[in-house]
Amino acid sequence: MLRRALIAVNAFVLTAGPYFASDAAAQDKFEPVGNVPIGEQLPAGPFIVGSYAFFLLLMVFYLWTIWRRINRVEKDMQDLARRQKDLAR
Repeated sequence: MLRRALIAVNAFVLTAGPYFASDAAAQDKFEPVGNVPIGEQLPAGPFIVGSYAFFLLLMVFYLWTIWRRINRVEKDMQDLARRQKDLAR
């Protein structure tokens, strides 16, 4: 019973908490992007280039790990073939 009450209170806080915490007066104001002071504006270019560079490095790292695993499997297959030749003699 206590556990169910705690779950209900927790669910209420997690779902209704952000609603009560929001500032309704701040949401009524609309300010176009053009009216934001220059010091508070962020250029999009560096973020886009940075995100593409990050994912490019991530893909290169992933391909490098695949390449290493394939080389390891090929080495194991060569060792197995060599062992089979030795056993056949």
